[in-house]
Formats: sequence, C-alpha cells, structure tokens
Amino acid sequence: MSNDAPTDEGPTPRGSLSWMARNPVAANLLMMLLIVGGLVYATQIQQEVFPEFTTDRVSISVVYPGASPAEVETGIILSIEDSVRGLDGVKEVTSVASEGAASVSIELISSIDKSKALQDVKNAVDRISSFPELAERPIVNLAEARREVLTLIVYGDLEERVMRMLAERAREDLLNNDGITLVELGAARNLEVTVEIPEERLRSLGLTLNDVARTIERTALELPAGAVRTEAGEILLRTQERRDFASEYADIPVATTADGTLITLGSIADIRESFEDTDQESFFNGQPAQRVQVYRIGDESPQSVSRIVYEYIDRVAPDLPEGVGLAVWNDQSEIYRDRMTLLIKNAFLGLILVLITLGLFVEPKLAFWVTLGIPISILGAFCFIPFFGASLNMISLFAFIVTLGIVVDDAVVVGESIYEKRERGMSLGRAAIEGVREIAGPVIFAILTNIVAFMPLFFVPGGIGNAFRQIPSITVAVFIVSLIESLFILPAHLAHRGKDTLFWRILGTPNRAFDRGLKYTIEKIYAPALTVLLRWRYAMIAGCVAVLMLSIGAVGGGYVAVGFMPRIDSDIVTVSANLPFGVPVEQTRNLQDRLLTTLDETLEEKGGEKIVRGVYTQIGEVLRGGGPPTGDGLGGGGSHILGIQVALVPSSEREVGGVEFANAWRAKTGEIGGLESISFNAQIAVGGGDPIDVALSHESIDVLEAAAAELGETLSEFNGVSDIDDGFSAGKPQISFRLKPEARSLGMTVADLAAQVRASFFGAEALRLQRGRNEVKVLVRLPEAQRETLATVENL
Repeated sequence: MSNDAPTDEGPTPRGSLSWMARNPVAANLLMMLLIVGGLVYATQIQQEVFPEFTTDRVSISVVYPGASPAEVETGIILSIEDSVRGLDGVKEVTSVASEGAASVSIELISSIDKSKALQDVKNAVDRISSFPELAERPIVNLAEARREVLTLIVYGDLEERVMRMLAERAREDLLNNDGITLVELGAARNLEVTVEIPEERLRSLGLTLNDVARTIERTALELPAGAVRTEAGEILLRTQERRDFASEYADIPVATTADGTLITLGSIADIRESFEDTDQESFFNGQPAQRVQVYRIGDESPQSVSRIVYEYIDRVAPDLPEGVGLAVWNDQSEIYRDRMTLLIKNAFLGLILVLITLGLFVEPKLAFWVTLGIPISILGAFCFIPFFGASLNMISLFAFIVTLGIVVDDAVVVGESIYEKRERGMSLGRAAIEGVREIAGPVIFAILTNIVAFMPLFFVPGGIGNAFRQIPSITVAVFIVSLIESLFILPAHLAHRGKDTLFWRILGTPNRAFDRGLKYTIEKIYAPALTVLLRWRYAMIAGCVAVLMLSIGAVGGGYVAVGFMPRIDSDIVTVSANLPFGVPVEQTRNLQDRLLTTLDETLEEKGGEKIVRGVYTQIGEVLRGGGPPTGDGLGGGGSHILGIQVALVPSSEREVGGVEFANAWRAKTGEIGGLESISFNAQIAVGGGDPIDVALSHESIDVLEAAAAELGETLSEFNGVSDIDDGFSAGKPQISFRLKPEARSLGMTVADLAAQVRASFFGAEALRLQRGRNEVKVLVRLPEAQRETLATVENL
C-alpha cells in the first residue's frame, strides 16, 4: 500500500528513504536478494585455515651436494647476492649457507609488480656462470604460503624401505581422490641406488670410482634415434637399455681380464636399493614413522580434505600389515571447525540476547525486525566479500565475530527513532519515514567512522599485511550491508502493522513494565545526575583524565599484557633443539631420550596419558609448530637438529593449558649443557616467527660471532626472556687437500684429486632416473665401513 497522498500530518516527504519505507515489496525484494545472494556466495567462497597468499618474497634455492657452508657461501651465495641486490624492486636480501644447500630470500617492495620482479631475478641468476660444476640448477620462485591441512602418519616397527612403500601408496591413494590435489612426503630420505666397491678391488683392476660411474652412465641408456620410413610405414628407432632397479645393474661389464674374461659390476660391487646418506629419522609413539602431508588447493576446503583422509583411514586400516598404523597429526580443520562453531554460537546467542533486550524496552515486533538485521548483514556481506579477495579462514571468522556486536547498533538507533515518532502519535508509515530521515545522517557517519577505523589494515605491507587484509575485507562488507538494511529495509517493515493477536499482546506484557521503569530511571536518576555533572563539568573532566592516566599506567606498568598479535594456546607442544653442527647422531638421540623422559614425568604430574594423543619426534630436519608458515624459504637440516611434538587432547578435555604444559616441561628438563639452542612452544601466532629477532651485520664472521654471543648473554639477564639462539654454530671439523709438487710432476691434476676424494666418500653420480614420482640417483662409492675411518683418506 502506498502513502503518496497527503495526510493530516502534511505532505509525504520525497526521496529514496521515503520511497523504500512506503514500498515494502521493494524492501522485501532487496532483503531476499541479500539473503539468497549471500547463501549462494557462501557455498562458493574459498575455505581455508589461514589465508593463502603470494608473499612479497622471491625464494632461490641451490643444492650443492657435499659442500660445506663456507663453500656454499663463496661459490653460490655471494654470486647470487651481487647479481640481485641492484635489481629494481629489491628491498632486502637474506641468505643462509648450510651444508649442501644455499637459500636466498629476496624481499620485494610492496608496490612492485611481483611477476616482473620474479622474471628479473630469474634472468639475473641465469646469467651467473661461476656456479660450481657439481651444483644443481637454481630453483627460483615466488615464495608462497601453502596451507597444510593435516599430516597422515604411517608408523610401525618395520624397516625403512617398507615404511616408505606404505607412505607412497597412501600418497597415491589420496591423490586419486577428486577432493585432494597436493600430497607430499615429509621428512623422508630420497631414494638411491647405491653401488659400493671396496678400494682393494678397484686397485686390483686399475679402476677408479669415476671410471665405474661413467661406464654405468654409458650403459644404462635410453635414447631415441629417429625413424625409418619404409613402404609399409614409419618405424621408430630407439636404444633401450634403461635400468630402473638395483638388480638390473649387476650384468654391466666394467673391465676385461688378460684372458678376455668380462668382469661385471655385480661381481665386484654391492648393489642395492637404499636411501640418501643423511641422518634423518622420525618416530611416532616410539615406532618408526613416515609423514604424508596433505594440502588444500583451490576450492578445496579444510573440512572436505580432512573428511577424505579419515574415510581413507577407515577403509585401508583393516588391510594394513600387522603392527602398522595410521594416525592423523595436527589436523588444522579442527581449529577451523572450532572457530566456525564459535561464530555460529555467538551469532545465535547474539540474536537471542538482542531480541530479549530490545523486547523488554520496545515492542516485540520492533525488536524482531531490528534483530533480523544481524543475519541479513552477515549473509548479505558474502555478496561483496569476493570483490575484496577475502575467504573463509581463521582471521576472517574472527572479523565476523567482531562485527556481531557492532552491526545491530545502527538498526537499534533507527528502530528507536521510529518508535519515538510513533509514541508522539504519528501513524506507522509517517513515523517510519520521519524516523529514518531524521537519523539517517548520524547513522551514515557512524558506519563510515567504523569503516574508516578498519581501512588502514588494507595498507599493512608484507606477509602479515596479506593476513590482516582479511579483517577490513569482512568488516567493511558487513558494515555496508548493515547500513543498507537499517536505512532501506528496516523502515519498510516498521511502517506496517500486522494483526494484533493475543500472542503479541501477551509477549508485550514485560515491555510495558520495563518501559515504565525506564522512564522512571531517566526522569528520577539519569536527568538529575546529568544536571549535577554539567554543573561540575571541570571536576568531571578531571575525573575522566584521571581514569585515562590510570589506564595508561596499567598498560605501561605491565599490568596489562601488550603484544603485536595475540598468541593462542595450542594443542600442539613443540620442542626444537639444535646441538653443535656436525655432532654424531647418537648424541642427538641421547638428547631425544632425555626430553622424552622428562616428558613422561611432566605427563604424570599434569594428568597422565589421558591428556596426550601422541608424540612425534624427528631428527635431521626442522620441525615447525604453531601458526601459519611464513614462506621465507630459509632453513636447513643435519644430525644436530631435533624436534619433538606432543599432541594434547582438546582444551575442553584437560585442565592444563598448552603454554602451562610447555613451561612445566621446560622446568622439568632444566639446563642442558652443550646445546646451541632449545625452545618450548605451545602457541599459535599469526605471522609465526620469534617474538624478538635481532639482525647483526659485519664483514668479519669472527666479529659477528662475538657480538652475537655477547648480545645473547645480555638478553639472558632480562626477566621473561628464554630460548635464546645466537644464530651461530661452530660447524664441523674439516680436512683440506692440496696437491703436492711430486704429484703434479706425475701428471696428476687438482681435478683428479678432488674427483677421487668426492667419489670415495660422497659418491660419484652415475645417472639419475625417474621412478614414479621420485627422482632416484645412482651413486658409486666406497663401502660404508671404509667411509667411516680416516685411514681410508690416508690410503687414497
């Protein structure tokens, strides 16, 4: 029904607000458009635990097998740094030289075109011609924060080869599901075909390891040779001597005796399937384990990926060999599910509380339509979220929770203004029009103020800015829809009265009693108090200033915790320990045993086995815990690295918090001599990384090491500072070789010396072959027993 005709209240005002208030059909259509559109987009929006984004960093990694950190620095890192430091858009270059690998991370200026900068870096690296001959091809890419949903752990008391086979089968089975795109093996040694020949056999035949490697390379060959075009058709030509497995190399001839007898490789060498010669091992609840990491890609959601993995476990677990088990580790979808449940719970409770509170002071129908603004604003926001590039993740769900207490304010103000006009005796239609027109200005500016307050988060630079950008994307969308709902939809609903049934009269009974109480409070308490405060306004201002000063003092004095980002208590407790570089792996195992012993003691004090779901330990590779990855591409491995993770049951099922448990474990462990660093972490922190990170720079490594050690000692004197790592390790002892003049006179070159030593201990690479999804190296070297003694070096 239209109210265009003039009434005794004067002519009907014109404008969009008035027109919408007088046309409920248009208002309802707009409301349905927001609700239905929001539901449609909500089913299509990307779901992830933490927002996936491309960082402002270019990562360069170069593998240099067998090289020391010093060789990696001089042969690779310095060349890369000199080539890329002057490129347009490069802000900072950070490098890490570790044994056998170089990692360079280039931070870009935020405003630069990342694709162009990536291509410039690739071109600069490709122009470098001074890389060592045995270094791998550089890998250059834009660092991307990929999101792991969960880890499937295959564990059992079986040999490593069988465990690897089971893990690869699990990877293949998961990849065959339409809902999973990316699955990787984690903390797994690379496959190798090892050919070990004793030194005495080589001498008796006058061979070297490099000679054998070249023979294998020339024999195990697969090469297309074109085609023959005959009258019957084209026939392809191909030399096909490819050998995939160790058993196929035994018949390769490597030498001939004086009587013409062929010496085959199998007669002089031990040929077997093995793994890369690294000190890398992992255990789950004390049994050998292999990790299968499952990621979320594209439109896949954490919930769907997790569901597929659990269904896979239920399907294959009965068919596994005896003693082998499957366990899900660090399931990030649980965190996502908890936050989504919290959002729905808060939204529902908010609706009920707002409905009850408003119903006590205004009409129940008015309270209902005002409360309806919350779900309309939340659902309608999904229509705008895709334009901001946001997704449903931990941070955006937090933004939704923040807006729940804000979006209802403008609807309450508009509804109360209309209600006040009706109390003056205006008709429903006229009250709706006058009420919304009177309050529209303040409501618009209130919403704009909220939007402006969140807008600076759009411009936070760096990787943390990509995460922060989710918050204003959600809040601005919700505020915009809330403004549309309160000004164009709500007045139309309040401009028409439905049937006044007995139900609504009974429901409005408390409203009449509370309305009288509210008027009494305003007239008898609030108004007199306001009069007194206005008369003593200077005293009032002084009191407010005093409260402000007390608040500043509470923050500055440490009574209120201050942090850049909140650190959430985690169900995963991670211990990371670094021993001196190059220590025997047995020493790392001893440290592992000690930490597991103190873990058992801590568990006994805090609730026993009922509060823990599993314990995962890993040697040889950094074990990251808590929060999303930073994607900086820097890291390393070695026998000196130890990581232990303890998965606690959900916080609702235990009395001890994750941080409290970590602190108790640290106290129970006490001081451990001979460690480079150790940390106990049980927090999820957006952005990851250490709370404080100090970078020192100097040309001299010795000066840097001394300065870092002195800084670490100084920081340790502050209360609350723990887990200090000065960033330096002494490194492994080294034997350097130089060619004697006598050797030069015999025609030996430095290349001969280097090749012989490298082949003996690291191995001479004969060839590489692709076996399924794995690249397998064929290495020729001395037996392990001869590689473990310095006497072999003397005998070379």
